[in-house]
Amino acid sequence: MQTIDNFNFAGKKAFVRVDFNVPLDENFNITDDTRIRAAMPTLKKILADGGMLIIASHMGRPKKNPDPKYSLKHILAHVSEVLGVDVKFADDCQKAQDIVASLKPGEAVLLENLRFYAEEEGKPRGLADDASDEEKKAAKKAIKESQKEFTKVLASYADCYVNDAFGTAHRAHASTALIADYFDADHKMFGYLMEKEVKAVDKVMNDIKRPFTAIMGGSKVSTKIEIIENLLTKVDNLILAGGMTYTFMKAMGGTVGTSICEEDKLDLALDIMKKAKENGVNLVLAVDTKVGDAFSNDANTKIVPSKEIPDGWEGMDIGPKSEELFANVIKGSKTILWNGPTGVFEFDNFSHGSRAVGEAIVEATKNGAFSLVGGGDSVACVNKFGLASGVSYVSTGGGALLEAIEGKVLPGIAAIKG
Repeated sequence: MQTIDNFNFAGKKAFVRVDFNVPLDENFNITDDTRIRAAMPTLKKILADGGMLIIASHMGRPKKNPDPKYSLKHILAHVSEVLGVDVKFADDCQKAQDIVASLKPGEAVLLENLRFYAEEEGKPRGLADDASDEEKKAAKKAIKESQKEFTKVLASYADCYVNDAFGTAHRAHASTALIADYFDADHKMFGYLMEKEVKAVDKVMNDIKRPFTAIMGGSKVSTKIEIIENLLTKVDNLILAGGMTYTFMKAMGGTVGTSICEEDKLDLALDIMKKAKENGVNLVLAVDTKVGDAFSNDANTKIVPSKEIPDGWEGMDIGPKSEELFANVIKGSKTILWNGPTGVFEFDNFSHGSRAVGEAIVEATKNGAFSLVGGGDSVACVNKFGLASGVSYVSTGGGALLEAIEGKVLPGIAAIKG
């Protein structure tokens, strides 16, 4: 597989798929440019070689073409500033032939939002709610046909293809997977960010130093079931936290007050416990809980056993005994995966458990463990508590990371690796 390091981009036009789907305020100012900065090493390497950049990204989920709210024009000045080059702009990603042809070595163009075209995602738009199955089928067939032409145009701009958008690697979209077919094996590659993500996931899932501990948070067991089942074949310790805790407590005959609980998943919770036992996995659940009498930072609080939450009270975070229990397991680990906080960390009064987990991971990392943190809330956690620099790797991919942990083949990765 070709890598960006041993490819010489001199005189070459490179189509680089990045993830510049950054948050904007009501005045279209960027509120967090992490994703833009993350792509800079790749973009700067290509320019330094004397290559020409065609930068492509999506932003948001536009339902029409074009939707000014989601225009990449809003980020053009900042991309130019961070890249150190006056980046040109193509206001239609399908009609950029002239501007691409005019590029000289060391120059760059940013294409308008790829998702202004339904062909990027390959899903029909504008179908009536009462459309018949036949109409839906015809629309799907039509979009798949036009997607081929859309992809072909994008590929025609460049001599080589670089995917540096791990956050979209789980999507078989035109610019993240299909376009790779138009380039020879030695002219398609991962960018630096994508390469780091792929290596980090591979290290956690396939190059395991034991004990291996996974900490999974989240409100529902049902949304994490495939991940949990895959992890039960790999980990030594599985810590389950967050809202899903209370489904397990209820399944074991406990009372959970007004805590979030999937009543129809009690059997599933028991089945997970059974599978963990059969696989020799140490399944760790909270023994005590910090409860509140309202979903509010200012709620009255108390610590109660996790199986004995009184009526009118809601589980909002783990308690001190659980913090110690989780921390001891984490500190004894050599490979750590963290996805999902232990409670409502956005409220300071219920952030202590998530902070304790983060601090334990940092301590384990100092002692030689490899730690991977991923998923929006976990990343927000480590950033909120200033712990990001103390873990081995913080993933930029939410859904992509989760699907990789589930054991799925990601189309954006397969398209390069073959």
